Amino acid sequence: MTTDGGKDPRWTVGRLAELTGVTVRTLHHYDEIGLLVPSDRSPSGYREYSAADLERLQQIVVYRRLEFGLDEIADLLDSPTSPVEHLRRQREVVMSRVGELTELVGAIDKALEREMTNQPATDAEIREIFGEGYSDEYQAEAQDRWGDTDAWKQSAARTSTYSKDDWARIKQEMDAINQGFVDAKRAGLPADGTEAMDAAEAARQHIDSAFYDCPPSFHRNLGEMYVADPRFAATYNDLEPGLAQYVRDAIHANADRQEGS
Repeated sequence: MTTDGGKDPRWTVGRLAELTGVTVRTLHHYDEIGLLVPSDRSPSGYREYSAADLERLQQIVVYRRLEFGLDEIADLLDSPTSPVEHLRRQREVVMSRVGELTELVGAIDKALEREMTNQPATDAEIREIFGEGYSDEYQAEAQDRWGDTDAWKQSAARTSTYSKDDWARIKQEMDAINQGFVDAKRAGLPADGTEAMDAAEAARQHIDSAFYDCPPSFHRNLGEMYVADPRFAATYNDLEPGLAQYVRDAIHANADRQEGS
C-alpha cells in the first residue's frame, strides 16, 4: 500500500490481490472489461487502486458469490444505487438462498439417514411412486391369496429392504416395459412377433430380478391373470385398448420360445 502525502491509500495490483484474495489475473480482466478500472497509475505506469476501488471490488466479490454475471454486476454498480441499497439487495438474495439451502440440506439428511440405516420405503412412499396402482386393499388381498406361496415369501423378503429410490427405479423399469408393449401393438406388430416377445421377456426378467423367481411356465400363469382379473386387465387396457390380451398372448408366445430353446 502507498499513500499520497498520508491522505488517500493506494494499492498496487499485487498488494490488492494479497489483501482480497482476488487473483492478479482476475483484476487485470476486470480492468480490461471496465468493471474495475484503477483510479490511478504510478509514474511507471503501474495500476494503483484507491479505497473507492477497494469498496467497488468488495461489491463485485459479493455479487459474484451470489452468481451474478459480470455484465449484470457492471449494470448494478454503475446505476445510481447507494451502498445501503446494494447491501439490502444482496441480503435479500442471500436470505432466499438460505431457505433453498435449508430445504436441500434437509433432503440430503433424509437420504443420508436412509442410506446409513438401509431404511426401507414406507407404504406412503410406495403409494407416492405408484399412485393409484398401489393400495393397501390390493396388498391385503394379494397376501390372502398368495401369502403361503414361495413366490410371495421370496418377494416379501426382497421388497422389505427396498428404499424409496429402489421403488422409483422399479416403477421406471415397469413403465419402460409397458411402453414396449404399447409401441409394438400400436405399430400393428403381432403378439407372437419378436418385438412383443422381447417385451414379454423383459417383463419376466424384471419380475425375476426384482420380486421372485419367474420361469416361463410361471409367467404363463401371470399372463392368464392379466386378462382374467378385471383390475389387472384395466391396468393394461387403460394404457392401450386391448393391451391386456396382447400382453397375455406375447407372454405365451415368449414362453414357447424360451422353453423351445
